[in-house]
Amino acid sequence: MTGLFSGLEPQPADGLLRLIVLFRDDPRPGKIDLGVGIFRDDDGATPVLGSVKAAERILIETQQSKSYLGPDGDVGFVERLEPIVFGAGADTSRLSGVQTPGGTGALRLAAELIARARPGARIWTGMPTWPNHAPIFEASGLEIAPHPFFDPETQRIEFAAMMNALESAEAGDAVLVHGSSHNPTGAELDEGQAEALTELIVRRGLVPLIDLAYQGLGHGLDEDAQLTRRLIAACDEALVAYSCDKNFGLYRERVGALWVQGPDAQATDVARQNMLVIARGIWSMPPDHGAAVVRIILEREDLTRMWRAELDEMRARIARIREKLAASHPLFAGAARQTGMFALLPLPPEAVAELREMHGIYMAGNGRINVAGLTDETVEVFAAAAAPLMKVIA
Repeated sequence: MTGLFSGLEPQPADGLLRLIVLFRDDPRPGKIDLGVGIFRDDDGATPVLGSVKAAERILIETQQSKSYLGPDGDVGFVERLEPIVFGAGADTSRLSGVQTPGGTGALRLAAELIARARPGARIWTGMPTWPNHAPIFEASGLEIAPHPFFDPETQRIEFAAMMNALESAEAGDAVLVHGSSHNPTGAELDEGQAEALTELIVRRGLVPLIDLAYQGLGHGLDEDAQLTRRLIAACDEALVAYSCDKNFGLYRERVGALWVQGPDAQATDVARQNMLVIARGIWSMPPDHGAAVVRIILEREDLTRMWRAELDEMRARIARIREKLAASHPLFAGAARQTGMFALLPLPPEAVAELREMHGIYMAGNGRINVAGLTDETVEVFAAAAAPLMKVIA
């Protein structure tokens, strides 16, 4: 008898999630985890922020119910985030946001909304990008149109090639834009490039889907939001997928939001209605705890100051390690031009495997490293092991 599940095909294990198990089971004392993209302090730990602990105590003492939230989640959480994302005093009259289960949930909701508005729509996606972008978009029925973005061997953005490819995009196509601290490369557009990209998007009638997952971990909260704010100000239609997992250290709480901007308030309201219907069919209502914690932090000036200070410390640590990596060997000099948690190194898969097997250094198979996984002591160890295996950079 043929069973229901007999038609399913075996699926390969997720490479990054598999690294967690391999690293955990490795008995070597000097092993180094540069795989999964989470912040680590000088002791290699991922701490719970003091501002988060304080907000959780307040939540425990004051929360009166565990009743359901609506499909739009914690409305106060979304409202309190808007000045952080779009700037104090920004015109948000054409923006509408809902809470989502993490940045991944925001991206999936955005993709489903695009597909509902324009079945079979294309989304232009720079390569390389976060490995989960493609599965999310494809699962929603979007057609992925890849374009060049970054060359690992030269450690440079392929800006001319990117712009040339996007010139063939059609009005109504979506284009994925990393808001800051690009994953997996750490590369960012300079001011002139950001202006040119915005001009092209507006001129060709494209709709930016901005993935803003690392605000505050690159240059600062306002600085990391500049590209997002530029696009929101210039474009009639846009979407912003946001994650609080990294800048609040709330990884396992899955805290995110999606904003949509229409050409006018009525169009935005219709888009919101569709967002809520889609959300109802996927997760019904988002989880409460993490969003409530963020809302409490942003409601209280003392906790907001504490959070900003802690975020500054995280950013400073990442920048310090990045500078040490850049200075450790000429082949890593490109790290100094990049920001945030990640760098993409010209290491072939066999070199990545050798680093894991011979040196206990764990990293993604495409050569991406989590810079925050290094410490002052392990930078030199990593550089000495990895440099001989890297492709020559032009």
